[in-house]
Amino acid sequence: MTVGPHLSEEVPAVLDGERLDRLIALLTGCSRSEATDLVRAGNVSVAGHVVTKGSHHVAEGDVVELSADPHRVAELPTADPTVELVVVHEDHDVIVIDKPAGLVVHPGPGHADGTLVHGLLARYPELAGVGEPERPGLVHRLDRGTSGLLVVARTPDAHADLVGQLSTHAVERVYTALVWRHPEHPHGVIDAPIGRSRRDPLRMTVAMDGRESRTHYAVERTFTEPVEVALLTCELETGRTHQIRVHLSSIGHPVVGDPLYGGARQNFPMPRPFLHARRLSFAHPGTGETLTFESPLPADLAEVLERLD
Repeated sequence: MTVGPHLSEEVPAVLDGERLDRLIALLTGCSRSEATDLVRAGNVSVAGHVVTKGSHHVAEGDVVELSADPHRVAELPTADPTVELVVVHEDHDVIVIDKPAGLVVHPGPGHADGTLVHGLLARYPELAGVGEPERPGLVHRLDRGTSGLLVVARTPDAHADLVGQLSTHAVERVYTALVWRHPEHPHGVIDAPIGRSRRDPLRMTVAMDGRESRTHYAVERTFTEPVEVALLTCELETGRTHQIRVHLSSIGHPVVGDPLYGGARQNFPMPRPFLHARRLSFAHPGTGETLTFESPLPADLAEVLERLD
């Protein structure tokens, strides 16, 4: 499946008889109302024919094509001073943010306002001319439920430099994760390509035709009461969507509290996935000096550790 300015997907058996608007929402991650608008606007065809009714039911084998980008924000983000930011560093070239869990990084389907980007534009209006208009200043992101450190480029030159550092794996990104059960080995590398799941398009998965992805991990502590879990340090070599969550789940150790990848359990309820971006290190785009930042474990996750033995 290709998600972007265009999408072409053959309807699998599991979605036979599904409504077209719901199918578009499932395939793209946009909201149901946004999917309905795409269909009504004539941007969706089924078996080569444009369909403008969201209630149309698709059949297994139908080829559904989308001619518009479902992730393109209709209106560019604007400044919102009500979005609180925790800035741990700022200079002429870069800004380093300590993002709380629950804050969406940039506008997208279902999150048109109130994102980190809106708050950044209120404090740093010059970001409007840096990088992608829909994601000004951003060179990487954190999932909504993940807390921790994020670097933002403040100038076009800094943006290009940081994107280059990320592409060559020169940026150090270290996370703390709590996972189910105890890994067999105290440390290792998960080297497995990641792509979008065809069975559930809202999820990512290990796939032979996915993008190269590598995660390093080391076991820091293990616990047996009241549940068997392990505290890991994870370091990203690449930075794919949901990478740590997918990789750890793929080896049988999903992140505790992660409902999307098998980590949510009734016997140990969690308000969000136990995943925190605790360390960030990169070469300053202007000076070349190595900058390193650390973020302590947030109170909600520290409280979880106190419940373990």
